[in-house]
This record gives sequence, structure tokens and C-alpha cells, in this order.
Amino acid sequence: MADQAAFVQDIFGYPTQIVPGKPEQETDWFYVSGRYVSRMVEGCNAISVMVLFLAFIFAFYQGFKTFVFAGLGFVFLHIINVLRIAGLNILLVELPQYSKIGHDYLFPAIIYGSVVVLWLIWIKFFALKNPEHEVS
Repeated sequence: MADQAAFVQDIFGYPTQIVPGKPEQETDWFYVSGRYVSRMVEGCNAISVMVLFLAFIFAFYQGFKTFVFAGLGFVFLHIINVLRIAGLNILLVELPQYSKIGHDYLFPAIIYGSVVVLWLIWIKFFALKNPEHEVS
């Protein structure tokens, strides 16, 4: 995840290196544009968010399409999370005075908001469809 975020940051003109922390810290540091701006811990990988997404999708199980939607949703959430981490690091370089609001509110809203949008799509277009009333 950290390497992918660093790749995105490089594309946007923010040269980035990942510096491993001590093994007991289980963290990696982002060295962006010549300074340490953040560290990435296990929770940043959004696995818990993806498990929450899966739980909701499978609660409204619809056969094989459930697995397809879950897989595509995982890919989408992974991409959003990489962009979220890169965006937060860029914010920390450009506007460090907004680091708290960015880290605590704005960027979590992006990942959780993406899950809610996927849930709404799942319910509206897949889970609650009644095949008896569809016109073919």
C-alpha cells in the first residue's frame, strides 16, 4: 500500500521514498519532497473497512453476482485508499496546518463514503431488484 501511494505521489510531482521504521513499531515513514511527513501503520490498509463492506454485501446475498460485486468493490476500495493516502501526504506537504482535519475527518470520510456509495449501488441495482416486475 505504501509503495503504491508513493508511486502516485511521484506521478503528481512529489518525490517519495518509503523508509521502514523499527520492526517493533510496525510502521513505514513517507519521506516526501525532502522531509518526513507521515507514517503508515497497519490500520491504513483499510482492511477493516473492506471487511465491513463485505459483511453488508453478503448480508444481501444474490448468488454469483455477490462475489463479482465484492471483488470489484475490493479493487475500487483499494484504489480509493491508495489515492486517499497519497492525497493526505500531499496535504501534509502543501498545507500542514490542515493535517488534523485532513487525517481525522476529510480522508476517513473519503474511504467510508466510498463504502456507503457502493452499498447504495448494491441495494438499489442488485439486492432489491425484483425479477418478477422487470420488463425484458
